[in-house]
Amino acid sequence: MSRILVVEDEAHIADGLRYNLEAEGHDVEIASDGRAAAERLADAQRPLDLVVLDLMLPEMNGFEVARRARAAGNYVPILILTAKDSAEDMVRGLEEGGDDYLTKPFQLDELLARVRVLLRRRRWDGVDPDGEGPRSEQFGDVTVHFDRFEMETPRGLVALTTREVALLRALIDREGQAVPRGDLLEEVWGLKPGTRTRVVDSFVARLRKYIETDPSHPRHIVSVRGHGYRFIR
Repeated sequence: MSRILVVEDEAHIADGLRYNLEAEGHDVEIASDGRAAAERLADAQRPLDLVVLDLMLPEMNGFEVARRARAAGNYVPILILTAKDSAEDMVRGLEEGGDDYLTKPFQLDELLARVRVLLRRRRWDGVDPDGEGPRSEQFGDVTVHFDRFEMETPRGLVALTTREVALLRALIDREGQAVPRGDLLEEVWGLKPGTRTRVVDSFVARLRKYIETDPSHPRHIVSVRGHGYRFIR
């Protein structure tokens, strides 16, 4: 059973989400303001599997909730669910740590489908269901298990989000090539290549913390100035 935190200040929406997510077999908690959500996310003794996060909240907005979680090293998958539908808000939401972004009003089937994708830890979307294609990769002191959304490092086991896995897979599949940021934006986040955002750089910085012995001097995910990134085994 997955534990999901719904952060929503409109009671009828929160209750509806709880009802439908519990019908899917999940354990659901509700936080009605941003500060309560931030405090719940900071509770390491009760880890969450997913957060459904509104942005317009009392006490603390959703951008800050996501930013604080990521700054504290909490990379639980976050589905942003909001009425803020501008491209700028979507880009900011992803940059602050959101793994997916869905605008209100929304179709329930679509939301539940996105929840399932973010909770899917047993395989990544590009793995052949018949078993063809690598499910694990090893380089340096790191082993990545794409089918389990996990990474073994000298500092311990790291749980990866859907976007982290997709970004790492995209780089590994082009090993040795300079991959443009625009290509990664389109493939991993579904954004137009020319979108003005640093979300790729933010996620690369996150991956480097897991992978690199010294993230300030990376050996495996290296920058290509003015272009993008290159993966070196």
